[in-house]
Amino acid sequence: MRTATIFGSAYFRKFYLNTASRVITPNEMRVRARLIAAILAQAAIPVRSIIDAGCGIGLLRKPFADVLPRAGYLGLEASDYLCTRYGWTRGSVIDYLPKKPADLVVCYDVLQYLDDRDAARAIANLSRLTRAALYVSALTREDWRENCDRSRTDRAVHLRTGDWYRRRLKRNFRYLGFGVWLHKGVTALLWDMERTPA
Repeated sequence: MRTATIFGSAYFRKFYLNTASRVITPNEMRVRARLIAAILAQAAIPVRSIIDAGCGIGLLRKPFADVLPRAGYLGLEASDYLCTRYGWTRGSVIDYLPKKPADLVVCYDVLQYLDDRDAARAIANLSRLTRAALYVSALTREDWRENCDRSRTDRAVHLRTGDWYRRRLKRNFRYLGFGVWLHKGVTALLWDMERTPA
């Protein structure tokens, strides 16, 4: 299985632990957790449970505990190495089904590692994983050309357009902004200028 071969200790040392080559810092993840929590608080969406799908080394676990202290956290990971090392729940965003959906699901930089078929299946499954809100981020073609630091970013991914992801997410979610999506079945108080156009 591809995840077993590429998502071992060398991958995480290079992209997450080595300060000279890591793609993200703990401080950036603290800012991200605060942003997600603030958007959901503004939309009056309570968060009591979180699934971090593809949680990696768990850089969001403590930041979420700080800003959403009443929320339980489940780290979901396909890497055997990480499940053994950190005690995460073994599973894939493609087909994992929890006993109960979470209030918030995070899928940060996972989808680009899946081929088109599996990425589409994962996006469909995200609507089953979450009861209320989703934060999703994926490296796109546009990001590769214009935004990312290519010397630190993994090149072994499937680069798709942002529209490819948005079309599939819009089937079950409404976009709030900054990567946060709200399940279509959830009612939230959103002022007119806070909403993206239909």
